[in-house]
Amino acid sequence: MKLLVFGSTGQVATEMKRRLPDGITADFLGRDAADLSDPAACARIVAGCDADAVVNVAAWTAVDRAEAEEDAATVVNGEAPAAMARACAARDLPFIHVSTDYVFDGRGETPFAPDDATDPQNAYGRSKLAGETGIRASGARFAILRTSWVVSAHGANFVKTMRRLGGERDELRVVADQIGGPTPAAPIADALFAIARAMVGGQSGGTYHFAGAPDASWADFARAIMEEAGLACRVEGIPSSDYPTPAARPLNSRLDCTSLAADFGIARPDWRAGLKDILDETGADA
Repeated sequence: MKLLVFGSTGQVATEMKRRLPDGITADFLGRDAADLSDPAACARIVAGCDADAVVNVAAWTAVDRAEAEEDAATVVNGEAPAAMARACAARDLPFIHVSTDYVFDGRGETPFAPDDATDPQNAYGRSKLAGETGIRASGARFAILRTSWVVSAHGANFVKTMRRLGGERDELRVVADQIGGPTPAAPIADALFAIARAMVGGQSGGTYHFAGAPDASWADFARAIMEEAGLACRVEGIPSSDYPTPAARPLNSRLDCTSLAADFGIARPDWRAGLKDILDETGADA
């Protein structure tokens, strides 16, 4: 099986490169080869590829910057995936796309199910929802995989930032009223391979959730990082109101992942095991 993957250097794409299963090959396209700000060009790439399925892990991920540049974010996160999906539909290629918990309103305490009503509260969430809407309207056989709080040994992310700051400071103030599932990029990569293999084999798709377990607050997560890294830095939990950002963050990022387990046999990963692996890999240079 051969995959065409939009994305090459991000956290999930990097793990996909490292974790290619036996029997799967993949062409990974970075921005130099596939610029998502040009949706028509992305569609032409799909139209001319020799892949068995297409996976999109590329995205505009600058959440706060999207507030000032929503049109540009919507082209990348909305129009480009929709164009890819339409090109997949024309060739009957499965299309697998990564989305986000930010498509929901972030209220309440109940985990969001895939078919719950969406109501994004910031520009990034709206741009990602536009992509989902376009994919569903494309006529393609698709799987949308919503995830949350992605971390890895690569790029900039919460684990690496907390480890660095924890080595520099005696105390950190971290938001304690936002709850979700930290999700290592490695199991996301594995899930995408499993979904692609199943859909190439004829299985239907849909919209699914995939997030690490157990659910935790950012402050809880930070404390676990300090403990696992052997750092003495104390973490004080604070409300979101004490840490304002240009883009509103959801208080509830919990995701109900049961349908993914039922349809594909993919269980929620334990983020604590993933955290240990990330810290082991990054070492003192995190």
